[in-house]
Amino acid sequence: MAPTDLVGAKAPPLPSRLQLEVVDGPDRGRALVLARGVYVVGKSTGCDLVLSDRTVSRRHLEVNVTDHRVLCRDLDSKNGSFHDGTRFGLIDAVPGATLTIGTTTLRLASGARPPDATGDAVPLAALVGDGARMREVGAQIRSAAGTDAPVLLLGETGTGKEVCAAAIHRASARRDGPFVVCDLSALSRSVIESELFGHVRGAFTSATADRAGAFAEARGGTIFIDELGELEAELQPRLLRALDRHEVKPIGANRFRPVDVRVIAATQRPLEDDVRAGRFRRDLYYRLAVLRTVLPPLRERKEDIPALVEHFVARFRPGRSVAVPAATLALLREYDWPGNVRELRNTVERALAMAPDATTVEPRLLGLDLGDGVGRSAVEPDRPFHEAKDALVRAWEREYLSGLLRRTDGNVSAAARRAGVDRMHLHRLLRKHGLTGGGD
Repeated sequence: MAPTDLVGAKAPPLPSRLQLEVVDGPDRGRALVLARGVYVVGKSTGCDLVLSDRTVSRRHLEVNVTDHRVLCRDLDSKNGSFHDGTRFGLIDAVPGATLTIGTTTLRLASGARPPDATGDAVPLAALVGDGARMREVGAQIRSAAGTDAPVLLLGETGTGKEVCAAAIHRASARRDGPFVVCDLSALSRSVIESELFGHVRGAFTSATADRAGAFAEARGGTIFIDELGELEAELQPRLLRALDRHEVKPIGANRFRPVDVRVIAATQRPLEDDVRAGRFRRDLYYRLAVLRTVLPPLRERKEDIPALVEHFVARFRPGRSVAVPAATLALLREYDWPGNVRELRNTVERALAMAPDATTVEPRLLGLDLGDGVGRSAVEPDRPFHEAKDALVRAWEREYLSGLLRRTDGNVSAAARRAGVDRMHLHRLLRKHGLTGGGD
């Protein structure tokens, strides 16, 4: 069956159950269950369908499943992707279509079996990296996806905690339900209770209408509570009750309301230290840490930098060939990445934005703070005036923020007061540069 034309009338809805089957090749018999979303096939352990075929590229084929289409895109693979003997870059496949990558033949089939907790159905394409640390994380996420237990994700800012939470949700039995993010660091403390549990009209002066709250919005799905360490002591028993009894009481309500959600929480803070110091409830910590995963900082997995750069280049320059020379990769490995993967992503995006027509990511485009080198790079006379000025301002801004955090021992509220800026604005600046404070 031939792939459909990308141009034309809206396609009919796809079957509710699809899978991508390996029908020939070294991995014959393996399959990837497809829900709505984006999946990657290749040799990399971060792919959704991992193949052992040596003629397949690390990230070979992208499969984007929508309500009406399955778009298959070749990811600039070395040996190409083929349908009926014809090499393609992008096709709109239909159930029954067969694709060839390397010596492996894939078939898009309907009537997929339900995914299991340990199979290739767990979508981990966003967890890029072949190193031992990320393989361990991937195994833990596959295990977590097969249960409904709470998960606690630990790690520095920018290590990909939300990406991991989303991967667990997408691979779980709740994948068809909502995935609701509640970032406590972006909320003033006075509204956290309302954001989590909701309120009724008239509960307080500004409550002009009922608000459901994140727990109610996530019903049937997953709630991701980011920066859990920001939760005030008086609200911790309410979260514990929501976990234990599966019910919440909106502010101003007369009774508790049942909620059906899976809770994944994350923090960059050393919660065990907070427990010992009495700042965080011990029973709540252990209730959340039924499953616990620590995401490594990028400086401890620099072997994954080439794969991450390849991933980000493909994201920001889809369908275009952009080379990353060895000198650029060497510079990226030399840097310690205090902002972790988020900072690397921002660096790659900025480099591509500064030279939108470039076919090579030159080292001078990175603007990394590696001592005297960044200053020289920022004022190179062969760079356009505004480009050099923007690079210098970014370097100054990051240096100022880093020094501000050092002077206030990472206390964001104290840093905001010292800088004379709003706390939420400072949080946004810190996130922009991949920096983190130690608390408020």
